[in-house]
Amino acid sequence: MDFNLIKETENQQVFLPILEEKKITLFIKREDLIHPFVSGNKFRKLKYNLQEATKLKKKSILTFGGAYSNHILATAVAGKLAGLRTFGVIRGEELGKNITETLKENATLREAHEHGMKFHFVTREDYRQKTSFGFIEKMKNKWGDFYLIPEGGTNFLAVDGCQEILTKEDASFNYICAAVGTGGTLAGLIKSIKRKQKVIGFPALKGNFLSEEIKKYTIKNDTWKLQKGYHFGGYAKFNEELIDFINNFKVETGILLDPVYTGKMLFGIIDLIKKDTFEEGTKILAIHTGGIQGIAGFNQELIKKNQQIINVE
Repeated sequence: MDFNLIKETENQQVFLPILEEKKITLFIKREDLIHPFVSGNKFRKLKYNLQEATKLKKKSILTFGGAYSNHILATAVAGKLAGLRTFGVIRGEELGKNITETLKENATLREAHEHGMKFHFVTREDYRQKTSFGFIEKMKNKWGDFYLIPEGGTNFLAVDGCQEILTKEDASFNYICAAVGTGGTLAGLIKSIKRKQKVIGFPALKGNFLSEEIKKYTIKNDTWKLQKGYHFGGYAKFNEELIDFINNFKVETGILLDPVYTGKMLFGIIDLIKKDTFEEGTKILAIHTGGIQGIAGFNQELIKKNQQIINVE
């Protein structure tokens, strides 16, 4: 995969009645359009890691994720494009008991499998030990030597890649907003903003550990904050209000959001605007970090529960 051929992504202005009423300008950086599967922050995080794996003459990559992980699929696709074998340690031992049925029902794992990724399914207890020396050695005994990429893809090389999201044209925005999973994307944005700019992160999961994770990668601790009130109960949690928001946003703007990350971020941004958090004339740039491919699996679960699905048309 020639990462140098990727073009800068466009900023798309959003027009909504609430923005006109509050005199706020909102643009979305369409990182989701980089690639159908290796898009948004996944492309940014993998770029220098794959280059490093090649430099070290590694033949394969190992990483971790859940059953609907965008990172798992992105690694599988990018690895194949880069000529590297890929191995995925997947949380949920039950998924490996009938792999044919799992691949039939799970679009994310099916696509990763079709791009050559080999899976190792583990219990949730074992998954919590995945970074231990013993576990890594076990994986090396099974698959041989590999280049290790953390869950979610965040490390120093990933942060370097995420620093390239913003361009010189983005210097006019007052606030840069992004969803937060493992903190790497936000750290990259924090390191690349200009004077007087601020970064706002919208965590997609509960917990107070993210601030410390982000601080590992940046010393600019007075230029950012986390809005922790928009996780909708935790990672991949949602309610009908969030699904309604995503569907209405698609109708009004033509932009599809995912329910795990970007949907929660935009919900939070609009809610903060309604609450007059921002001064009149404020310019906001929201980063669309991709994740659209995961909607298919998400909708499968909603159909099983006889609930409203996300409209992708």
